[in-house]
Amino acid sequence: MFEITLICMGKLKENFYISAAAEYEKRMKGFCSFRLLELPEVRLPDNPSPAQISAGLEKEAELILSKIPKGCWFCTLTPEGKMLSSEQLAGKLRDVKLSGKSSACFLIGSSFGISQRIKDIADFRLSMSPMTFPHHLARIMVLEQLYRAEAIQAGTKYHK
Repeated sequence: MFEITLICMGKLKENFYISAAAEYEKRMKGFCSFRLLELPEVRLPDNPSPAQISAGLEKEAELILSKIPKGCWFCTLTPEGKMLSSEQLAGKLRDVKLSGKSSACFLIGSSFGISQRIKDIADFRLSMSPMTFPHHLARIMVLEQLYRAEAIQAGTKYHK
């Protein structure tokens, strides 16, 4: 069975986000093996300097690198990535499966972003929108879109 891992920097705190995430995680398991990893964000001062941000992102990068499944197709969610429709994302995942890969991994970075080193190793950079979203909401949106992509591939009526 195909495996999808979603790595998220930071932990959900609000109950409504936790409930929504749990619902989509449950739904995903009907289509694939799904795993969500919450990694701790590096703590930075209230007004961090660019050097402090860069150092923090590099610390996070070390942890992220240790959690990316070996041999997976790896996708970062980043504002400078490519925007795809739901159907295009489903097609991208279908192509990954047809290429012989047995897993895909998606990464939502911390509030300061993602280290360039991590972006450079990604097989694909995906943008959700030119708008800015809270990271917790972005997680729910990504979960919903991954579920939708799997539902499209399966031909269910979820996607109309």
